Amino acid sequence: MNAVEFTTDLSGAATLAIPGNIAAQLPKAGKARVIVLTDGRNDDAEWRAAAYEQFLRDDPPEDAIYDSLR
Repeated sequence: MNAVEFTTDLSGAATLAIPGNIAAQLPKAGKARVIVLTDGRNDDAEWRAAAYEQFLRDDPPEDAIYDSLR
C-alpha cells in the first residue's frame, strides 16, 4: 500500500478537492483507502464534556441493588 498525503480545505460539500499534483501521482483505476484527519476542533465539545461528566457521576441510591450482583 502506498500513501500520499496532502491538505485540503473543507467547504461543506460532499466532495474533497485533490490537488492536481497529487492527482497526477494516483493510479488511473483501482481502489483507494481514504482517511480524513481534521484539526481536532469540535463544535460539540461542550456537549461531549457534559456527557462525560454525567457518565462519571455516581449511580443513584435506587440502583445500589445492582452492586450486590458483581
